[in-house]
Amino acid sequence: MPQDDPRRIVDAMLETGYGEEFCVSLNFEADFIARLMEAGFLVMSSKLEEPEDTDCYILLPKLHLVRSALFFDRLHIKKSIRRCLRRYELRAGADFDRIVGRCLEIHGNGWLTPPLVEAIRVIRRDALRGLNPMSFALYRDGELIAGEFGIQAGRVYTSYSGYYDESNAGTAQLILTALHLKEHGFDFFDLGMPLDYKNRLGAEDISPGEFVALFRLAQD
Repeated sequence: MPQDDPRRIVDAMLETGYGEEFCVSLNFEADFIARLMEAGFLVMSSKLEEPEDTDCYILLPKLHLVRSALFFDRLHIKKSIRRCLRRYELRAGADFDRIVGRCLEIHGNGWLTPPLVEAIRVIRRDALRGLNPMSFALYRDGELIAGEFGIQAGRVYTSYSGYYDESNAGTAQLILTALHLKEHGFDFFDLGMPLDYKNRLGAEDISPGEFVALFRLAQD
């Protein structure tokens, strides 16, 4: 509920050994969602199938049981990718709405529902809780070919969704984003759910307790 303290909810989940990843809420107020993000939740959502004639959504704040975190000193760049990085240009903060729209086109709105997207846009517009919803756009010869968006909270950037339109562009975008974050003083790159391609880049699987401790340290 909006009157709850998301940070205390996180503490309770950790202290009790809560064995699930999701909490549930019906509230999509932008400030409430910003407080959830500020506490370390990766905020998802879903449309309820019933009743069929109405748009009813639930908010699903997620605290991963295993979190994928990329620490920059462990970033691994394959030689074949390193050689082609020069052909790309990364622009931080560019084409935010276009990238969000392209992610929705490719991946659908199963978890990135309209009320959640609108709340993220309000957080970005009003800089709520000091959060920074931001994008990373990858260009080749002036053409946008890959991108992602996520949330900056303190010195942590959490990736929410991304896409690519040609081979190697997605990997190049992730690598150049990591290098940008390192250059600009971020503590680590929060990649959310562990996947093999993230581990191949050097990401580590960490526990929720480890993640929360590092995330809070990065808010100072």
